[in-house]
Amino acid sequence: MERCPHDVGEETTCHDESFQLFEVEQQLQLTQKEPKEGEMEAEEMLSSMNPHPFLPAFALEEFEFPVSIRLQEMPLFPKWHLPLKLMAVSLSVAFVYTFLRDVLQPYVSQSTNDFYKIPILVLNKVLPWTSITLLALVYLPGGLAALLQLHRGTKYSSFPVWLENWMGVRKQLGLLAFLLACLHAIYSLSYPMRRSYRYKLLNWAYQQVQQKKENSWVEDDVWRMEIYISLGILGLGILALVAISSLPSVMNTLNWREFQCVQRTLGHAALFLCTAHALVYGWRKWVELKQYVWYTPPSFILASFLPEGGASGDSEDVSCYSSHGGSMRDNDNISVSDQERWFDQHRELHI
Repeated sequence: MERCPHDVGEETTCHDESFQLFEVEQQLQLTQKEPKEGEMEAEEMLSSMNPHPFLPAFALEEFEFPVSIRLQEMPLFPKWHLPLKLMAVSLSVAFVYTFLRDVLQPYVSQSTNDFYKIPILVLNKVLPWTSITLLALVYLPGGLAALLQLHRGTKYSSFPVWLENWMGVRKQLGLLAFLLACLHAIYSLSYPMRRSYRYKLLNWAYQQVQQKKENSWVEDDVWRMEIYISLGILGLGILALVAISSLPSVMNTLNWREFQCVQRTLGHAALFLCTAHALVYGWRKWVELKQYVWYTPPSFILASFLPEGGASGDSEDVSCYSSHGGSMRDNDNISVSDQERWFDQHRELHI
């Protein structure tokens, strides 16, 4: 029996439709297959980096967050708690000490009203004192850790909890020190814009005319100011490089040797220049009895104690490693996993 042409066309159309459905089913099966191991590892890594992948990167109102997420349960800058507390304590101590010497003592002893110094002059002594203290706290634990490892005879042992916590916030301490140093530079540049400075400048000019002095040039004071300002600029510039290298985007472009060179060598150079800046600022005030108000030393003397201790501790660190490097048990009785753990810990604890 012969088939009708219409029946043949219908059969061909049905065959084409079934073939297309078969292709669609195959594509759906391919898309629904289980992900490969590499894809699963990538997804796990992304989920670990971002525990809330469905949250956008910009700020939201609290009512726009999902019910499962509570802002109160999220940590708020946990690594900044200790550095901010240390900065607040250092600022408070330095402010009280400077206020007693520069404002309260003249008011009590000479009935001089110098309270106008608080916003600029007093604060501009507090900022560098706190900045150089925080910068010294960045590099001081390195010397302590080296002495501890030398005492134990191995550099792969774990640190005490207090020292590990201290070393874990060195980056934050360094950034806060850089912030205060920048504020100190800005406050110093604002000196000529103050109204009190203009009045004092007129008074100095009038006194010079009354004393019939044609030249008020003081060679010693000129050299002092030129040197300590130059040292301060150099220290701030090097400290800026150290702070920039701490950014994750810059840090990822450096290898371990380059990163250590910037953070360690340039960091200690910045600490040395800032300490020299404070010492040259004092110049001959170390031995002038009139500077010891109420039997208290000037603030730059107290500010330079801790940086000098940090620099001496680091020099002892280098000398100890150079003279006793052969006696350190680098590989004896130390497993590979312990060495890898130590290197990871040291990399994380670096500033």
